[in-house]
Amino acid sequence: MDSDTPHDAMPEQLAQTLVALLDIERIDTDLFRGARQPGGEGRVFGGQVIAQALQAAQRSTDAPKVAHSLHAYFMRPGDEAHPIIYRVVRDFEGRSFATRRVIAMQQGQPILNMACSFQTPEDGLAHQDAMPDVPAPETLVSERDLRHAMAAQVPERHRAWLLRPRPIDIRPVGPRSWIKPGHDAPVQHLWFRICAPIADDPALHRAVLAYASDMALLGTAMLPHGVGFMTPGMQTASLDHALWLHEPFRADEWLLYTMDSPWAGHARGFNRGRVFTRAGRLVASSAQEGLIRRRE
Repeated sequence: MDSDTPHDAMPEQLAQTLVALLDIERIDTDLFRGARQPGGEGRVFGGQVIAQALQAAQRSTDAPKVAHSLHAYFMRPGDEAHPIIYRVVRDFEGRSFATRRVIAMQQGQPILNMACSFQTPEDGLAHQDAMPDVPAPETLVSERDLRHAMAAQVPERHRAWLLRPRPIDIRPVGPRSWIKPGHDAPVQHLWFRICAPIADDPALHRAVLAYASDMALLGTAMLPHGVGFMTPGMQTASLDHALWLHEPFRADEWLLYTMDSPWAGHARGFNRGRVFTRAGRLVASSAQEGLIRRRE
């Protein structure tokens, strides 16, 4: 959001800001420019880079092929002071599958490498995990309200970031404190959706889910250890990110993100996620390893 946006910005305005952020600019054949987050400061949110890179790959691939997986490595933190350039390499073009490689660059240096695979839709053997039994999103408190409720306890240097309006509406099933996190099992569930209806373009909905898939995932590995992003001395960053897109969905309808972390060690945490529709369809899966370093 830009600095002139009121704190209680309308959901439609927030949603359209994200849509505009993901509407990358074509500047040459297989070369795109991703806009800066209006008013953004410091390090670029990893989900933004993943989503813009996915859009670059999608815009280099013709229908009917549809993105079904991506695998990305973060190499350097993105800087909000500069736009991001995305170069697409067409590694493979087959009848059923196509593969794209995307290099995201700032100031002449790569910040992310991503491989993305596309498939022409076809029928086949099918099964899926069952959706966890959790409360409906309407019965839960929004993360926005939770942030405002604890704002007075947050150090002033973090307060602007904590209260910044966000385009993704999140309803955590088991909210935890950003200030004094407890020791919990490495499992969490949250409902999410973009905060207002958006256009019907399926590629845009995939990009919004890719953007949101980087939210909360890394924090899962910290749950058993009583630390969080605001814990003094904690250094955190996404190292890599994988996303599999199984079924069609709408990102402006409620989706359940259920996450677990089976392992952490050596200053790294490994996390897995599954995304379900309200009807219980498993539409996406994710995996991520991240830096969770505790500095003395």
